[in-house]
Amino acid sequence: MNYRHAYHAGNIGDVLKHAVLARLIVYLQRKDKAFRIIDTHAGIGAYDLTSEETQKTGEWLDGIAKVISTPMPDDVAALLAPWLDVVRANNPGKDLKLYPGSPALARKLMRPVDRLTLTELHPADFDTLSKRFAGDHQVKTIHLDGWLALGSFLPPKEKRGLIIIDPAFEEIDEFDRMASAVIKGWRKFSTGTYACWYPLKDRYGLRRFDEALKDAGVKDVLTLELSLGKSGPDTAMLGSGMTIINPPYTLAEEMRTVLPWLRDCLRKGSEASWSVDQLIAE
Repeated sequence: MNYRHAYHAGNIGDVLKHAVLARLIVYLQRKDKAFRIIDTHAGIGAYDLTSEETQKTGEWLDGIAKVISTPMPDDVAALLAPWLDVVRANNPGKDLKLYPGSPALARKLMRPVDRLTLTELHPADFDTLSKRFAGDHQVKTIHLDGWLALGSFLPPKEKRGLIIIDPAFEEIDEFDRMASAVIKGWRKFSTGTYACWYPLKDRYGLRRFDEALKDAGVKDVLTLELSLGKSGPDTAMLGSGMTIINPPYTLAEEMRTVLPWLRDCLRKGSEASWSVDQLIAE
């Protein structure tokens, strides 16, 4: 309950998460049929980069600030445009002042037929989140433990869905909790796309998560990682990854274009790296 995403908004983890999230939404919109996005750990939706929290850590300066100010090749620019256009629209001046989190990004990219469900447990953050989307008939905000959302809201009535899972990773068993919740959700809604974000700090926990998915019979799982240097349990986070269940067939190749550029743009040392791997076959 102590985790506040405001301290980390726009950081290197958000860069990976939101670049991927935008590509997932764009792909789902290739079909006219409506879909639902479920964000299990929604936070407050968008973040003031001039606030005391963000200024205290300054993590966004090594993340979104570098990305948006660095020239990029046309192919990378085209793939990142859905995400970065939303960031720019929230910052019409020269300075970055507001960073759209996953809820604000998803809401901006949605079509009139699409729907968004946001769950948040932290009382103050939920209050901010619910006020931000008050009166928006396409968005439902729920004060709830995100892990319960995967059991309660699946399958969505639209029968098409994207589930964003971005826990705080403050607890030592967070990978195990994520595995249990994701598998439960997948068994109820096996055709949905699940986008699970994680920090690159606990390789043993990640290995348990991967093995749990395999043992449960989950198919078609892609892993994406972006590391800007070597980090571990007792160091600052210098990298993160995403496990995508039922990814678009286009995503792997798109990330093979985007991730090398992000690595070079954000790198903090010679050990910076990226990877795109099929963890489990279709």
